[in-house]
Amino acid sequence: MKTVQEQALYLLPFDHRHSYIKDMFKFAIPLTADERLEIIDSKQLIYEGFQEALGPDIPKTQAGVLVDEEFGSSILRSASLLGVVTALSVEKSGCDEFEFEYGDAFAEHIEKFAPTYAKVLVRFNPEGEAAANRRQLEKLRRLSEYCQNRGQQLMFELLVPPLRQQLETVQMDPGKFDTQLRPQLMVDAIGAIQDAGVEPRIWKVEGLTRREDCLKIVAAAKRDGRSEVDCIVLGRGANEALVESWLEVAASAPGFIGFAVGRTTFWDPVARYEAGMVTRFQAASQIAQRFRHWITLFSGQTHDAPLG
Repeated sequence: MKTVQEQALYLLPFDHRHSYIKDMFKFAIPLTADERLEIIDSKQLIYEGFQEALGPDIPKTQAGVLVDEEFGSSILRSASLLGVVTALSVEKSGCDEFEFEYGDAFAEHIEKFAPTYAKVLVRFNPEGEAAANRRQLEKLRRLSEYCQNRGQQLMFELLVPPLRQQLETVQMDPGKFDTQLRPQLMVDAIGAIQDAGVEPRIWKVEGLTRREDCLKIVAAAKRDGRSEVDCIVLGRGANEALVESWLEVAASAPGFIGFAVGRTTFWDPVARYEAGMVTRFQAASQIAQRFRHWITLFSGQTHDAPLG
């Protein structure tokens, strides 16, 4: 259970673009006008589920949406007016190496929406190609300096993809990589990113199976006086049981203040709605129920009592 000093953060992320277009809709790029409207409408459906999940037991300062400008502009504006937390993705979708979605114009796109958080997704393995890591860090430092100068909070989504040589040490088993190698690689990545002058307010990290690993991540995030920095756990599109286990472990570690679970929350309801298997109301309700389930699990208490 979180301490009263920690401000919880429960995010519903649906800023997916490249994978969403390809895997949910089987559309090819460039999109037609009708295809674009269909994707925008599906994200509106997810937002309707988020709104249904809200209630007096979930303070607006603790719940929010993470969405992209391309398909979610109206959602960002609505959520801001609603008074919930907003996070705007600034990275180009589907790239192995970080690129700004709007290139040198990234700042004006952030300022257009004034989100609570500018969020960046980065694939960074500290033992990866040095030149590629350097290129990423140079761009990320530019973003971080902009955010610091503007008083804009930065959310950093860190993914640590395995290198082949790392997988070879665990018999090419991704599960063993996750438990045996990735935790320390995450700590090393956070240190390298901080040392490069990148200063997130929130680290959005992959799920961990051991409390001691969560505590190491928190220690890395908060090192050298970074006491205001916190962590949240992401869902990685995993099955419900695995997400539940990650949330339970993270919730036990001070410094982990919440989660951002997207595909496990919305993917099946949206897919069933698009296939005509459920109504829009049913799909939104399923999304709401899953989102509230994660909150109940993480908060360690039922919705009979206020979460704030």
